[in-house]
Amino acid sequence: MGDPFSLAGAGTAYQEHLAPAPLRGHFGQLWQSQLAADAGGHITVLPDGCVDILWRDGTLLVVGPDRVAAHPALAPGAQVLGARFRPGQALAALGLPLADIVGQAVPLVELKAGWAVQAAGSIGDTAPAERLQRMAQCLQQHMGAAPIDAQAQRANVLFQQLASGQASLDALAARLNLSPRSLRRFSQAQFGYGAKTLERILRLQRFLRHGRAAPLHSLAMLAADAGYADQSHLSREARELAGMTAAELRLEWGQ
Repeated sequence: MGDPFSLAGAGTAYQEHLAPAPLRGHFGQLWQSQLAADAGGHITVLPDGCVDILWRDGTLLVVGPDRVAAHPALAPGAQVLGARFRPGQALAALGLPLADIVGQAVPLVELKAGWAVQAAGSIGDTAPAERLQRMAQCLQQHMGAAPIDAQAQRANVLFQQLASGQASLDALAARLNLSPRSLRRFSQAQFGYGAKTLERILRLQRFLRHGRAAPLHSLAMLAADAGYADQSHLSREARELAGMTAAELRLEWGQ
């Protein structure tokens, strides 16, 4: 969930905060989503190249990177809490190939995190308004310290450059001193899929950001601003990655 507009559903309230300083070695943002008491069913989560730790239904989960939109089912009034890993930090923190959890939600306890069951219960026993703070305390206790090593720094450069659209894959490979094939393997290790897929996902996220910043722009103008060849290219990518038209995406997330 790379930005507040990656998740939508009827009656969904979403808030995002910068992770507190003790957690910033691993995590960039903490967030929470609250469904209204009369709202439930499936929500839509767009791919964003990120990995999150979620508290949902009383369990701590690791949610791997998505290739296409996900549609988790939530009960009416459900609360979901999340901690989003910084680019490049999930691999180091979790110690498993991210390609193995693409599109999956895995209980954190299954990843040799025996503390996860007690922590999840502690979060659930806390008042709803204070649960995100309690989750942060649990993560700080068990996952707070994290060095930013060279591989994580390279992964962050790759992510930020693709998110901004400021460099081609060939240029990034040269900047990172990698061959195109090595860049693909590096991206698979750090993000769960190759750099080309990551580029497509982050370009779609860029379209959503531009749509919010320039609500009067046409789809053709936004497509050009986001780096698509033309509006038809945007339309194909929207359907393949999000399962909806570009106009529907803009209506749902670009307001």
